[in-house]
Amino acid sequence: MQTPGHSWVTIRRAQFADAAAIADVYNEAILTTTATFDTEPKTTEDRAEWLRSHDAKYPVLVAEADGQVVGWACLTRWSDRPAYDGTAETSFYVHSTHRGQGIGRMLKEAIVEEARRIGYHTLIARVAEGSQESLHLNERAGFVQVGVLKEVGRKFGRWLDVYILQLMLE
Repeated sequence: MQTPGHSWVTIRRAQFADAAAIADVYNEAILTTTATFDTEPKTTEDRAEWLRSHDAKYPVLVAEADGQVVGWACLTRWSDRPAYDGTAETSFYVHSTHRGQGIGRMLKEAIVEEARRIGYHTLIARVAEGSQESLHLNERAGFVQVGVLKEVGRKFGRWLDVYILQLMLE
């Protein structure tokens, strides 16, 4: 799908051929940001396996600019307990070369629309301390902060809080 006002960006379903590009985007976040608490880079094979674990209920979308994957978003199972089946967690990442151009917002909006189409009741987002852009984009998409987990992750030599945000879809 072409995004209005951004004809150079296409948001589409991820394919297995995107695994290397998804790994590149994610690895940059692992190594340079607090946006993820993963600390070791992922291989293309790891991301291909991760893609296989996502299905129609837990889609992965990519943002493509000039034929190159520059970001991605996904819905992930919030818990393996059946009572949580109406809830999913959202994540999105954009390569630093394409941040500040509205791609994160487009990905967030697209994954929320996917969640609505699938029929989710509510979405959760976890945002680590230091990820102000992510916090802003989630709030702009309608997510509301519902809690803070104090010093639950350690990255770059310091303990970090994690903000829990929620969007009710119904």
